[in-house]
Amino acid sequence: MTVTVNTVSAEGFRHSVQIDDHELFADVPKTSGGEGTAPEPHDYFDAALGACKALTLKMYARKKGIPLTGVEVEVKRDNSEEQKGKYALHVELTLKGVLTDAQRDELHRVADRCPVHKLMTTSDISIETHLSEGAFSQ
Repeated sequence: MTVTVNTVSAEGFRHSVQIDDHELFADVPKTSGGEGTAPEPHDYFDAALGACKALTLKMYARKKGIPLTGVEVEVKRDNSEEQKGKYALHVELTLKGVLTDAQRDELHRVADRCPVHKLMTTSDISIETHLSEGAFSQ
């Protein structure tokens, strides 16, 4: 899997984001000088958590025969102290289907074990950035 990000126009901040065969877009909000035509990078970070929780729950429920018919995940961010190294995500799960209290409790525990949740909370991530040979072309 490769993610490739390219500037759409020299004047603006909008970028295309190619992930294998899928194309998304990113921009910055109007308040930051962008056009606000697409989610900003923080939105994708937050969305990754919500999507992972929903997909993990659906896969787990199917595997265990739990009658989960749908999942709604609402992620709200508090980045007011991001400059101090604090970034808080508040997640609200809505589980759909005729579920027992025990099944709901089990699914709630599983949601916190989704791969992106674990990545965001327990991994030591290293990032290396290199200039390519084409970095000086126009």
